[in-house]
Amino acid sequence: RYPSGHYVRTLGEVGDRATETEVLLLEHDVPFAPFSPQVLSFLPVEGDKWIVLDEHLAGRTDFRHLDVCSIDPPGCTDIDDALHARKLENGNYEVGVHIADVSHFVKPENAMDLEAQRRGTTVYLVDKRIDMLPGLLGTNLCSLRSDIDRLSFSCIWEITPDADIIDCKYTKSVIRSKASFTYDEAQARLDDPTKKDPVSLGIKALDALAKKLRAKRIKNGALTLASPEVRFKMETDSQDPVDVEMKELKDTNALVEEFMLLANIFVAKKIHASFGESSMLRRHPKPPPSSFEGLQKAVGELGITIDATSSKALADSLDKAVDDPYFNKLIRIMTTRCMMQAQYFCSGTLPEPEFWHYGLATDIYTHFTSPIRRYADLVVHRLLAAAIGYE
Repeated sequence: RYPSGHYVRTLGEVGDRATETEVLLLEHDVPFAPFSPQVLSFLPVEGDKWIVLDEHLAGRTDFRHLDVCSIDPPGCTDIDDALHARKLENGNYEVGVHIADVSHFVKPENAMDLEAQRRGTTVYLVDKRIDMLPGLLGTNLCSLRSDIDRLSFSCIWEITPDADIIDCKYTKSVIRSKASFTYDEAQARLDDPTKKDPVSLGIKALDALAKKLRAKRIKNGALTLASPEVRFKMETDSQDPVDVEMKELKDTNALVEEFMLLANIFVAKKIHASFGESSMLRRHPKPPPSSFEGLQKAVGELGITIDATSSKALADSLDKAVDDPYFNKLIRIMTTRCMMQAQYFCSGTLPEPEFWHYGLATDIYTHFTSPIRRYADLVVHRLLAAAIGYE
């Protein structure tokens, strides 16, 4: 009649922030214990004095001369990605996405790798985060901070001014980021016509190309959905949350997103071409019509029709749904809740038509751009390294 159980321990007072945080982590099976000495033993013995040496450059392309920069949220210390763009003599652009080379430090099957695998991802809370990797790597040696040499894995495209892709090269590399911007700081450079320095010109070129790439994606049926994102304002001394506000997305947010998507798509193509049966990819299944019944019933009374026969049809019907921007955003938020969950899968387990990513309207996709905070990306880095003959 009564469930049986046994006492384990007292976590603390109800309502205490630290106690409630621990309860949430335990309820959701988030590993949050400190890294064990065995895991930490696989960190570089030089600690935070580790630097890029000539011996690390074998097989790498040296991009330290390029005007690379990173664009991230305020306070970001685990910088996974950086970008550059420069105009070529033929009028096209060279664009680079440079991703932290975590696989240089985390080798397969050692204790640190197995712990990262167990954690799976970094978990971000309001006032702290639970890291997938020890801080020495995540916020220091792997993080693509400015004005310091860092190892990276790069995708380099030649792109026409109309955002047509001419070719793509993949290489392990070394970079020296010229600046670490917040989205607001990068946006200020983008909006200031007097800024003519190489980094600012690179951001402006990236933005122009990103807008054209995005237009092509949407034309192909990529969905522009919405989910309310909030940011907590913290009290300076106590770090208590004192206010909550909606995140405002800027052109620089879209810029970074567009080139991360491009990198993920091209890396997916490369690893699948090399390892047709054993690539780690990501798919987004088409939602069944029944998923939209509740939404259609809710908006149908207003004369709105939601056509979900394809991602293109859904995107078009959302665009035509209603002119009021707030109501249209609400419908897009409701549509997000009708979607299926995206899934990781091994390429050999499904026929190629089922690789389709419904939300992005691309026939192949993976995760490559966040290896500091997501284990799947680290697996993909290892596959790409093997595909280009690096290791």
